[in-house]
Amino acid sequence: MSQPVQPAINTATRLCAVYGSPIRHSASPAMHNAAFAALGLNWRYLAFEVDPKNLRAAIEGAKVMGFAGINLTVPHKLLAVDMVDVLDESAKRWGAVNTIRFGPEGAVGFNTDADAIVAALREDLKLELRGARVLLLGAGGAGRTAALKLASEHVAELFLVNRTETKADAVAGEIIERFPSVKVLVGYPKTPVDLVLNATSLGLKADDASPLDEKQFSLKQARCVYDMIYRPAETALLHAAKAAGCRTANGLGMLLHQGAKAFEIWTGQPAPLDVMRRALEQNIYGH
Repeated sequence: MSQPVQPAINTATRLCAVYGSPIRHSASPAMHNAAFAALGLNWRYLAFEVDPKNLRAAIEGAKVMGFAGINLTVPHKLLAVDMVDVLDESAKRWGAVNTIRFGPEGAVGFNTDADAIVAALREDLKLELRGARVLLLGAGGAGRTAALKLASEHVAELFLVNRTETKADAVAGEIIERFPSVKVLVGYPKTPVDLVLNATSLGLKADDASPLDEKQFSLKQARCVYDMIYRPAETALLHAAKAAGCRTANGLGMLLHQGAKAFEIWTGQPAPLDVMRRALEQNIYGH
């Protein structure tokens, strides 16, 4: 079957982009450009390496140049909360911005990550979150959003581990205040869990240390392991989890669902989910 061909770039072409640091691993351009082509839209999606100190200027630059919108990835999601003109309810609720739409009201910040995390866990791991025991690695932008969303889904217990313990303490305090029925603890559990979720960037590089200290928690005590990283498709953590007999999944599903929602926010059209999934699989797995 022949692939849809995008219209030639011209003065009417709308632009979107993803900002991150690092950004070379991103599969978002492949996913979004395939979606634009499938719908015959004269749109293009680009990727830019943006240093955190230049983020405000980069957002303003996209706004003044008439971009339709941008996505934000590591390490920009928390920083951008104070850099947009309007916060959508989703960004207010989860306290991070990963999608911006530019329009008459200026730069509007959204969070499409939270719902995407839950969709991916249910789809890829067949995991029921209500009543689950979860070990969450990372309390930065993605980790904080994941922690709050998991708490809202009524997990029974949430164990937070972060390199800087004060960050984990702050997230735990927020959960205690907002979701008092959820038991939240900072540190590794002593008993088995239903899910280990990696929300750190450890694993992006081949020589990265594992985000999990196996001296403190053995993967044999986990039923499922989800890594938000999707490139490499199998991180050292997922490799070890498979060897320990866990059900595993990488971050492709989360990327797909947050991207589909961003696509709909920008274009006002339903996202071609199957097209976007195929484009991601081709880009990440090569098939």
